Amino acid sequence: MPIENIVALDECAVRHSIELADRITADDLNKPTPCRAWTLYGLLAHMATQHYGFAAASRGDGDLERWKLLELGDDPVAAYRDSAEHVLAAFAEEGAVDRLFPLAEFSADHKFPGHQAISFHFIDYVVHSWDLAKALGTNVEFEPDVVEAAHEVAAVVPTGAPRLVPGAAFAPDIPWTGEDRLDQLIAFLGRSPAWPN
Repeated sequence: MPIENIVALDECAVRHSIELADRITADDLNKPTPCRAWTLYGLLAHMATQHYGFAAASRGDGDLERWKLLELGDDPVAAYRDSAEHVLAAFAEEGAVDRLFPLAEFSADHKFPGHQAISFHFIDYVVHSWDLAKALGTNVEFEPDVVEAAHEVAAVVPTGAPRLVPGAAFAPDIPWTGEDRLDQLIAFLGRSPAWPN
């Protein structure tokens, strides 16, 4: 069953990412992150690129060029903030959840219902906000309904072999016995809540 308030939930996740990005200094940009081998700069560039790709798709633009990794210029944090506001505006447009999104980076042939496409974006920005927080040596505190909605979305993320292919969005799940719901989500999606340990 679709999550009724997916646009608002996605905005909450993205706003957390903006707040965290605003803490980044020039000295932080080369720090490692939990997200593969990316530095903080690389993660910001990936996140900004995804924002523009999803925004384009929400308006029917299926050009794969929209997903080409961006350079963030002289002020990476401002560039990231602009990209985040851009996608939030796109998703807030009337009827966005009812459109078909041509997510060229995901499939060349298939268009995704808007609600589902936005849920993909939402789960990414819950996880990427956590990535940013960990890289900065802090924590991200999501509202309980955001975390529970993220669990609902994560429940349909394929497991097993699809997580082993190059470029998979998430790594294989990591066994985790802690009770924190965000930690459980992060572990299910292939990151160690104890990162960098």
